[in-house]
Amino acid sequence: MNKIKLLVVAFFLISFASFAQSNDQPLKIGYTNVEYILLQMPESKQIESQLKDHSTQLENQLKGKYAEYESKLQAYEKGAATMDKTIREDKEKELMNMNNSIQEFQRTAQMSLQQKEKSLVDPVIAKIDKAIKDVAKESGYTYVISNQALLAGPEDGDISPLVLKKLGVDPAKAQQTPEPAAAKPATTTKPATSSKNTKKKN
Repeated sequence: MNKIKLLVVAFFLISFASFAQSNDQPLKIGYTNVEYILLQMPESKQIESQLKDHSTQLENQLKGKYAEYESKLQAYEKGAATMDKTIREDKEKELMNMNNSIQEFQRTAQMSLQQKEKSLVDPVIAKIDKAIKDVAKESGYTYVISNQALLAGPEDGDISPLVLKKLGVDPAKAQQTPEPAAAKPATTTKPATSSKNTKKKN
């Protein structure tokens, strides 16, 4: 699941959970890992599956565009020497336009994949954010921070199991699941050759 870690980091930069308490209550700090919690949720596999499908669709479109370009390039190179100058220049212009179109599609496909991932992850992050705040309020935590910024702390300060329970996930079944493999962006197909391949032949 590409860039989830960055999204989670951004979440913590703008959304540290802080809770006011009366002065007679002691300072109580908890910590958790949003990325870990996200990966334990059922939505995680759904997000990964949808991103994979979206990426596959984009890659198939890109492969189709590149196959068409390669076919026309080969036909041009085979017959360029015998082509009329006007026809040859028209073919070269067509190939250049196709080349530019492929490169533009690669850029927009990458953006599309990023936007898709953000649209899928953001609602789940918001759900986790609410659960963290609810747990902190119910358990009397003054602050909740990311364990990625924690250098040392007591084990009982980890509220991840409480947050998972609040989200309906059985903490006993939760494991230190590694981050899923990133969905490959639709830019793995060999880029179209540059316009030098369509250089005019006298």
